[in-house]
Amino acid sequence: MLSVKENMIVEFSTTLLDKFSEVVSRYPEGKQKSALLPILHLVQAEYEWLSVDAMEKVATYLSIEPIEVFEVATFYSMYFLQPHGKYTLEVCRTGPCCLVGAEKIMAHIEDKLGVKEGEVTDDGLFSWRGVECLAACGYGPVLQIGPSYTFYEQLTPESVDQLISDLKEKSKSEA
Repeated sequence: MLSVKENMIVEFSTTLLDKFSEVVSRYPEGKQKSALLPILHLVQAEYEWLSVDAMEKVATYLSIEPIEVFEVATFYSMYFLQPHGKYTLEVCRTGPCCLVGAEKIMAHIEDKLGVKEGEVTDDGLFSWRGVECLAACGYGPVLQIGPSYTFYEQLTPESVDQLISDLKEKSKSEA
């Protein structure tokens, strides 16, 4: 498993702060908390995940309590609260997908990658996690690859193996 410092120190750049200001300007005076989701997206795009330090700095910027940021960041699966692989396999774990094999797919991914949910492979390429409904109930089991959110449906262990192989090849060709 890849070892990464989980509480990095974050300093927002002037460019990022300018983007924050532009987002906040879209909302009425005193309603800056409305900018929280897009600002968290900007921070995640810059740092790849939301550390505690980053979330606390967002709270300070928006003049809200840190718990308000933590509540939002932990509620939505689109935010990463720890370092993750270049490709994060997000498997729908809700009832309809579980009825058609999502749990089997998650176990297969764990075995194939050799990492538990939330961990990162030694090469930094992969992590995986179960997420809430991906709104493709008729095509389960399904997964998306975050943070690009490409969907794969009607998964089998063999199709997952092919996907992982294809992503490894893609990563080699990008290097």
